[in-house]
Amino acid sequence: MEGTPTATPEGERSDAAAASGEADIHLERVTKRFGDAVAVDDLTLSIERGAFYALLGPSGCGKTTTLRMIGGFEDPTEGIVYLGGQEVTNQPPYKRDVNTVFQSYALFPHLNVERNVAFGLERKKVDKAEATRRVGEALEMVQLGQLAKRKPGQLSGGQQQRVALARALVNRPRALLLDEPLGALDLRLRKQLQIELKGIQREVGITFVHVTHDQEEAMSMADTIAVMNRGKIEQAGTAEDLYERPRTAFVANFLGVSNLVDGKVLERGAEMAVVETPDGTIRVPCSLMSEAPGDAVRVGVRPEKIELVPAADGVPAGRNALRGRVTVASFLGISIQYVVTAPNGEELTVFAPNRDGMQPSTLGVGQEVLLTWDPQHTFVVARDV
Repeated sequence: MEGTPTATPEGERSDAAAASGEADIHLERVTKRFGDAVAVDDLTLSIERGAFYALLGPSGCGKTTTLRMIGGFEDPTEGIVYLGGQEVTNQPPYKRDVNTVFQSYALFPHLNVERNVAFGLERKKVDKAEATRRVGEALEMVQLGQLAKRKPGQLSGGQQQRVALARALVNRPRALLLDEPLGALDLRLRKQLQIELKGIQREVGITFVHVTHDQEEAMSMADTIAVMNRGKIEQAGTAEDLYERPRTAFVANFLGVSNLVDGKVLERGAEMAVVETPDGTIRVPCSLMSEAPGDAVRVGVRPEKIELVPAADGVPAGRNALRGRVTVASFLGISIQYVVTAPNGEELTVFAPNRDGMQPSTLGVGQEVLLTWDPQHTFVVARDV
């Protein structure tokens, strides 16, 4: 029946129970369908107590639906939701020990800041003196103590978002769910609040689950990032793990820009494998790949890891190199972006630090160049099926 968790074999149930007991939030084989559309597809994830966990991905990938199932705003079609080791799959939002901060602040315009923050405590009939103390602490935490008597209409967007955050934190929930809370703010304020949110999370020590489509936002705040695509998590890990060692082309291109080249493994040594590509051979650390000689493989390198040198200079010792011709050189302020077309027509991107601006010595359009980089900066992603 729709909304009812599917039966699980006894052995699997014990494994799920163990996982849920160790995690603050645990989803076990959760699926959500809207008619024939699958929004979340057989998803299992665990979030430990006190983590700052980001669900990152494009619109329609299932991240917001996942958050809503944790909060109780959506029922899973299949699967089980645990909070603090207790199953809450069929519990309504008000019975779950979580609070949600949305992109729309949802403040009461007729109540001042203090009363907005106190609203949840009043509904729970918390002692007035205790409520006043907790509201004061929450407002100081978000740096709004001096604005307690103002109405929401007298606040900026950033200040209203801080009120919404204080209102959620004052209840001392097990977890705080953040649904693109900074999306409506301008860039400068968004960056400022990213830093503040991370500091608040460290101070209160509760679990934050943050949904965003902004890679920089996720990387600047989260301890763990789960990159979602088509209702599944493609890869989860620290920002450094995902950026330096992506395992799929989607992750490689969603977190920044990547140059991906198809090739075939020629040989494997003790530490390095040699991959043949249409534009030259590339050495890859063996620890990053399981393919054997003769197997197809897809290798990548980030644009800022590459150094361009004139082709006449030859390949520097110990470095990977691909040959090409500069077709675009764009001044971006902090860097110069080059687009280099390889002999087979493939376009590769290079970001060079801006040390001297676009000087006459800068590599120009039409110049034959070598793209060189340290083999340790090469990564391997799964070939598209």
